[in-house]
Amino acid sequence: MNIDIFAAFIIGLAGSLHCIGMCGPIILILPTRDGSRLNYFTGRLLYNFGRTISYSALGVLSGFIGHSFVWGGSQRTLSILMGVVIILFVIIPTNWKSSAIDKIVPAKITDLFKSFWGRLFRRSSLKSLWGIGLLNGFLPCGLVYIAMAGAAATGDPLKGGLYMALFGLGTFPVMLTGSLLGSLVGIRAKKIFRPILPIGAIIIAILLILRGMSLGIPLISPAYASDQK
Repeated sequence: MNIDIFAAFIIGLAGSLHCIGMCGPIILILPTRDGSRLNYFTGRLLYNFGRTISYSALGVLSGFIGHSFVWGGSQRTLSILMGVVIILFVIIPTNWKSSAIDKIVPAKITDLFKSFWGRLFRRSSLKSLWGIGLLNGFLPCGLVYIAMAGAAATGDPLKGGLYMALFGLGTFPVMLTGSLLGSLVGIRAKKIFRPILPIGAIIIAILLILRGMSLGIPLISPAYASDQK
């Protein structure tokens, strides 16, 4: 397996500490289906699978966008560009990013999302928990955007989808545990692990930039075939 693809799982696993802080309020209010403990576990499992499916779809889209750069022979440029994008994402103030998202996403879509979201939370079926997970995967999240940049750097829709799928699976253990424990996840986790995201993001950005520079360093900055001719 390509080491860049495998790195997506590590990013998800390490970043899941951030996820549990940001999505803690959501998993605290997940509807509880009446029935056995098996049904309760199955519902939380489906919620997390729903998130992973959404991440995979975003990965396919990111890989497709990145493919246009590779098609033009700019694999190195794409990798450096994605690294720069991640750094900019970290240093740009949060309120600026929130304002930009509000301008990009039409209010009608936001209202429709909220309405559908509310209907799912009023139900307690396995299907609704899966649906909540699907929608959760599309919520604005800095860690997801960083992973999408990595998926775009693959330059391939299928690899991008696999990249984000492994990212989602990396978040699985902590998020599943959090959704099962419920009340043990709170605001405190968000405060503790929030600083981890910028540090991890900068490391990922540097690795992407080094890879694009094609310095001939094994694993970190391998030389591209075109550079070896």
